Amino acid sequence: MLEMFKRKCKPIVHYHALFILAGLMWTGVGVMLLWRAGIWLRAIEQPLTWILVALGVVLTVLFYRFMFRKTVHKNIRRLRSLPERVCLLAFNSTKGYIMILFMIALGITLRRSSIPRAYLVVVYSAMGGTLLVSSFHFYHHFWQVRRESPERVPVEEEG
Repeated sequence: MLEMFKRKCKPIVHYHALFILAGLMWTGVGVMLLWRAGIWLRAIEQPLTWILVALGVVLTVLFYRFMFRKTVHKNIRRLRSLPERVCLLAFNSTKGYIMILFMIALGITLRRSSIPRAYLVVVYSAMGGTLLVSSFHFYHHFWQVRRESPERVPVEEEG
């Protein structure tokens, strides 16, 4: 009976939808982190604010270039390999969900720690900016796949 319930209630979507869901998740978390960093920035003295913002931007570019771009393309390749009709939650891998739980726990720990907010502004803005920028790959790939459907579009290799 439980198996029948699971089969009936399993939310199935076309794999195209997973690109949008992944992009929305990355965008949402990125905006939330940037918003929190912005709130903390308001309480910091003006000359230091610009230094922290600049540091956040530089780290965003570095994180995106050397880490997240490869991760996004790996995720896109994984999504492309899925069957046409898949579970709604397949937009993330099991490893990805474990990483999300770890990052949530780390975020809570950092916010409750005695680490000065000025340091956290840099971490939160760098991660938020990186997630936001990276999320656009998912949207781009969604439109690329939709435009050229029904054929599956290969993901360009990163070098």
